[in-house]
Amino acid sequence: MTIAPAGTRTVPFHVPHTAAKQQRYLAEVLESGDLDGNGPYSARAAELLSGITGSPHVLLTPSCTSALEIAALLLDLAPGDEVVMPSFTFAPTASAFALRGAVPVFVDCHPDTLTLDEESLRAALTERTRAIVAVHYAGVACEMDLIRRIADEHGIPVIEDNAHGLGATYRDRPLGGFGALAAQSFHATKNVHCGKGGALLVNDEALVDRATIIRDRGTDRHRYFLGQVDKYRWVDLGSSYILPEVLAALLAAQLEEFDAVQRHRHRLWDTYHRGLADWAAEQGVALPAVPEGRAHSAHLYHLVLPAEEDRSALLDHLRERGVQATIHFQALHTSPAGLRYGRSAPGGCPVSERVADRLVRLPLHTALDDAQAEQVVDALLTFRTGAGAPAGTGPRTRTAGSPRRKDLA
Repeated sequence: MTIAPAGTRTVPFHVPHTAAKQQRYLAEVLESGDLDGNGPYSARAAELLSGITGSPHVLLTPSCTSALEIAALLLDLAPGDEVVMPSFTFAPTASAFALRGAVPVFVDCHPDTLTLDEESLRAALTERTRAIVAVHYAGVACEMDLIRRIADEHGIPVIEDNAHGLGATYRDRPLGGFGALAAQSFHATKNVHCGKGGALLVNDEALVDRATIIRDRGTDRHRYFLGQVDKYRWVDLGSSYILPEVLAALLAAQLEEFDAVQRHRHRLWDTYHRGLADWAAEQGVALPAVPEGRAHSAHLYHLVLPAEEDRSALLDHLRERGVQATIHFQALHTSPAGLRYGRSAPGGCPVSERVADRLVRLPLHTALDDAQAEQVVDALLTFRTGAGAPAGTGPRTRTAGSPRRKDLA
């Protein structure tokens, strides 16, 4: 076993971002005693999010999962309805809709961007399809023009699972503003966070009032506070989906630093992409692809190895050199709950299955400095895949060479 040289710093896979003003904001909320939610820091965080995404209505929630559950309620899903989504995503993307009795229909992903494959989407649509969920994996946009065109042809709403995509764009438009609804995550692993939190972006004006009711336990309490009614009542299904004010304060402090966070993360992402290009070509390893017209969020940097045994060997190799790396999603259509509550679209999801067994995520966070990023690169450059894979054996990409500068911004 190779041991990291003495004095080599361990490179942690993840460290949550710390914002300069978060302690002050948290103290102010605690001193005020106004802990419930919908206070001044909630308003500040919503305003900042609206500015980043272009969405006119931002409802903070306790998680991205909660935002997706509100979306499922807004669509009035019933048992037997179908919601098409990629198999290569996190469980809540499916469970939020399965809770309403809807059937998640799993489609495959592109082998380069790992985002929803539009041809698989077309094949999955039936007369029972009630929604399409576009997941912007790693903060790289799905092909939203084509997805929206397909959706419009069938009169089906699009929901963006934008957990990875805050700050990313598609054809110069921010992600989160393309679907009727979009869900954001502010889990501690995200670029900016509040420990656990989320937001529902409502881009369809017809859904705003009801979304507000569902978020507040199915009551019209917001109308009471606006002076529109003299008492509030239970008027719809809903749950306790409002983000506590103490978490909103933490989120506001983080969002105020969003631009600086993104600059740091993009610098690290670029260090990996430049430093690993030749090695990846020689070893048959696929690096992230950012097609023309898309700017990613620098949420994560991933490698797709030629084989599952290469991934296991690489994880051991990095660990021995003080680098913490990890795997990611398993294909939902093969999971126990996916088999119980959902189904695969025609043709299955072979790309999702292969990627799930071969993908490695590298450390990427604001506590990571340039020297540590170079340490990660140096550790990777000493690794060889089994059988000496020739150049070009990794998944094919739809772009030539490295992404242009504007696609990395």
